[in-house]
Amino acid sequence: MAKTYFPKVQKAIPYEGKDSKNPFAFKYYNKEQRVGSKTMGEHLRFSVAYWHSLLGNGADMFGGASFERDWRQPSDPMDRSKETLDAAFEFFEKLGIDYYCFHDRDIAPEGSSFSHSIKNLQTIVGLAKQMQKATGVKLLWGTANLFGSPIYSQGAGTSPNAHVMAHAAAQVKNAIDATKELGGENYVFWGGREGYETLLNTDLKHEQEQMAKFFHMAVDYKKKIGFKGQFLIEPKPCEPTKHQYDTDAATTLSFLREYDLLDHFKLNIEANHATLAGHTFEHELAVASAAGKLGSVDANRGDLLLGWDTDQFPTDIYSTTLAMLIILKQGGLGKGGLNFDAKVRRSSNDPHDLFHAHIGGMDAFARGLLVAHAIIEDKVFSRFIAERYRSFDSGIGAKIMSGKVGFRELEQWIIKEGKPELESARQEMLENILNSYLVR
Repeated sequence: MAKTYFPKVQKAIPYEGKDSKNPFAFKYYNKEQRVGSKTMGEHLRFSVAYWHSLLGNGADMFGGASFERDWRQPSDPMDRSKETLDAAFEFFEKLGIDYYCFHDRDIAPEGSSFSHSIKNLQTIVGLAKQMQKATGVKLLWGTANLFGSPIYSQGAGTSPNAHVMAHAAAQVKNAIDATKELGGENYVFWGGREGYETLLNTDLKHEQEQMAKFFHMAVDYKKKIGFKGQFLIEPKPCEPTKHQYDTDAATTLSFLREYDLLDHFKLNIEANHATLAGHTFEHELAVASAAGKLGSVDANRGDLLLGWDTDQFPTDIYSTTLAMLIILKQGGLGKGGLNFDAKVRRSSNDPHDLFHAHIGGMDAFARGLLVAHAIIEDKVFSRFIAERYRSFDSGIGAKIMSGKVGFRELEQWIIKEGKPELESARQEMLENILNSYLVR
């Protein structure tokens, strides 16, 4: 009999509806339910984050591991990775999820040499490919861990040491190879160490140019091997680096434009990173979407009273609704998805808590999807917004937007027409309308 890591869950988590009291059942996420032109599964494209869910041990910056997982017990690193892979696919199947994501060092251990590390990765990728074929679970995206090793403490693509930058490039090359081999639909660049602590030892312009070179090399390699996946960059402020080169969506988009990379990348927006940057989740989504560059989402939340990346599972229906409004308006996430880059709390030490956490997050986004779809169908906000900007549809507004007038012409127009009247933005009314949809 095959080893079972989650004995309390014998079959795939069912959908039982909002009145269900079963903690191992979905209340809103009904994968095959059609919402508009797609099923819920097609809209939401949920993914499990391998690192938090399978490797997490409850440690945080103030304390060590608070729980152990059965699949992490073997002393040999490769045996441990193989057992973790078995547990992962058991979890994916029982949760009924379609995708997962990983860093290279999540699924395979670093070896005694770089060549040894490559061999380890190739071995585990071969096993993962078999499991994907057997289960139908797919890879949403892969990436390389360019932040954990001490050699990356001063950056990877932006390291002042060319040897370190070359090592990072070689590691990314192999992570892209692994992603392509597994049919990954995206590849993510997360610059956890790409920044600086002090300008006393930093050539900022040089480091940004290095990063651009790094990305251009990745684009060239992608074309060379025929990788059809989407390249994504995940913005993040601070933590651990004081000044990040990819602080938020606007900063990252500006970087891509400056270095002629905009056509090759979209953004992977994380909720907790948005709040750490001093923005709301929906703001970051809207900035990326307005530029046509919202490619995927790391679905989690932070604690606004704590100043670090707490990576909690999303449970705020208000937030998920606002997020889904933006995602639906742009026609979905394409090759991207909603990846639960989130971890159970330090005291949630039972492995079955992973099910409760993911069920809650999936239900929160499913409910947000339903509410957002109803709001869009009823045109309550879109109609109001169109009316609010109606003055640009004709007359002087249309002339402004078409470039037919300048400051002198506008001065003459104001002298003739006089002072404008202030019209109410009706924020409170609109918030009440949103609340009325949330409580239906």
